[in-house]
Amino acid sequence: MDFSNLLNNVKNKMSELKTDVLKFKNKEFLHAAMAGAALISLADGTISSAEKQKMIKFIENHEALKVFTTKDVIEAFGEYVTQIEFDKDIGDAKAYAALGKLKSNNEAARLVMRMIISIAGADGNFDDDEKTIALKIARELNLNAADFDL
Repeated sequence: MDFSNLLNNVKNKMSELKTDVLKFKNKEFLHAAMAGAALISLADGTISSAEKQKMIKFIENHEALKVFTTKDVIEAFGEYVTQIEFDKDIGDAKAYAALGKLKSNNEAARLVMRMIISIAGADGNFDDDEKTIALKIARELNLNAADFDL
């Protein structure tokens, strides 16, 4: 193997390692975002395709989360939705626990909150049930709800 091939192999391995590290570092954010998305999407009793599409677009456009595949995002979202639908109390507790992990990271918490509000309004109606859940999420994230017009 010549030096050029060796160098390319090293570069490829370093790129793979960087991607793996970014996935590990942002997995907490991904789970918090998907927990919040599940809570807000289920607030009015149904998950619209507009809400799902808004969530996927958010993840695809967020630089730190581009390392995750759409499959990763859908699986994490589906996991929280399934838990909430199977046992609301336990599912909600798990979702709020995932959100609570962002309390100390104001920037990440605010980003998740903006995503949640965007998802809630995706179907053209940010109803009272969704507002109630958004308020609970803001409290869980230690955010001032008034900053988000709640």
